[in-house]
Amino acid sequence: MSQRFLPSKSLLRLSLSLGLLAGLAACATGPDVRTDYDQATNFSAYKSFAFASPLGTDRNGYQSMVSQYLKAATQRELEARGLKLDAAKPDLLINFNAALNDKTRVTTNSVPTMGVGYYGYRVGMYSTWPLYRDQTTVTQYKEGTLNIDVIDAARRQMVWEAVVSDSVTPKEIEQARPGIDAAIAAAFAKFPLPAPAAKPAK
Repeated sequence: MSQRFLPSKSLLRLSLSLGLLAGLAACATGPDVRTDYDQATNFSAYKSFAFASPLGTDRNGYQSMVSQYLKAATQRELEARGLKLDAAKPDLLINFNAALNDKTRVTTNSVPTMGVGYYGYRVGMYSTWPLYRDQTTVTQYKEGTLNIDVIDAARRQMVWEAVVSDSVTPKEIEQARPGIDAAIAAAFAKFPLPAPAAKPAK
């Protein structure tokens, strides 16, 4: 069987996507999750789901590793809510998209300083109370954003959307799958169909 290889640009996009999704759940406070849904929709009527083809996270005709991780995590969340995977005749279709953007963060803090310049005659002889000055720090960082679309397959109408965003560090690309799992779990925690509560261990 001949092997097919991703072009270099696809590999770059894949690496960036893995990195941004890995970082979505890295902060202790968790990622920022925003959701919206069609309030006229009866979500309890849905019994099955499948995934759009191609997914927004696929690249150049290939299903990326990002897509595979997203599908596995989403299938786990939806099956926990009683829905079944049915590629032939699904009630719902799931699609994803991911983006990585350059961001700038500006922070200003008051920091203590012992006066210098004119007041340098004090240095080495005695101390005084601290003086304060504003210190501004400009930080460049990457922000990853994941969109999850849930579509009514019969009506071809989106009925639920989640947007998950967080800052991403280069190191987080090494732990892509746990980050994706956590991001999907954080999003579906706000899905209109809640997962059953876990039964206490006997």
